[in-house]
Amino acid sequence: MPQAFKNVLPAIGNEFVVVVKESSVLSIVGFAELTYQANAIRGATYSPLEPLIIVAGIYFVLTFTLSKLLGIGERRLKASD
Repeated sequence: MPQAFKNVLPAIGNEFVVVVKESSVLSIVGFAELTYQANAIRGATYSPLEPLIIVAGIYFVLTFTLSKLLGIGERRLKASD
């Protein structure tokens, strides 16, 4: 079982990142909530671009962090080979 887990972890990790990117569903902050709040701020401040840039930055940080954490996990498992 441990050998199978080491071989399957990269594929599962990549699928998890793809699902997060494609569905934009996170348990804490979802893409729909981020864009809704950005549109509310756009309406209140009349700033058309800045709130959307901030939302894109938040979304990038979430997906980039996930990718890096999975990479660290894969390297730790690969080091024990």
